[in-house]
Amino acid sequence: MIYAVNIQGSSATTRTAPRRSVDLSAWPDLVVIYLGMQVRGLRGVATLLRIGRGLADLRKHPPEGLLAHETLLFGPLHLGMRQYWRDFEALERFTKQDPHRAWWVAFLKDNAGTGFWHETYSARRGIEAIYIGMPPRGLARFAPERVPQGPYMSARGRLESAGAT
Repeated sequence: MIYAVNIQGSSATTRTAPRRSVDLSAWPDLVVIYLGMQVRGLRGVATLLRIGRGLADLRKHPPEGLLAHETLLFGPLHLGMRQYWRDFEALERFTKQDPHRAWWVAFLKDNAGTGFWHETYSARRGIEAIYIGMPPRGLARFAPERVPQGPYMSARGRLESAGAT
């Protein structure tokens, strides 16, 4: 146990939490991605339950390059995830393979009563984000909006143009 002594003359002690940090030198290309799905209609409840089953499979059988996956709750009927990837290429490979690819194609055709967003933070490439059927949140609360067309249609394109005006 670690104790801090009150230096103002009192003999009382207080407990303090241990301080910890991490050594990320083994992952110079680390990518952290936050993802969220919010129920926007009645059909969205069933969609959210289906996504939950898919995420359970992802945790049981993590794709190559996925270092850690955490489930978050952002609010009522708003499920989130934080994933740590070895590098952008591993994340991109995963998104272009089934089951993710099939889910994304189907979602773009019919959002099934949900809104979706993600924000990607790359140690080397910068930051990018996309919001589909969502009110402003995260980076969209302060950064100017950019229409996702042309090179901005993909996470890779948005990262490659990060910092460009």
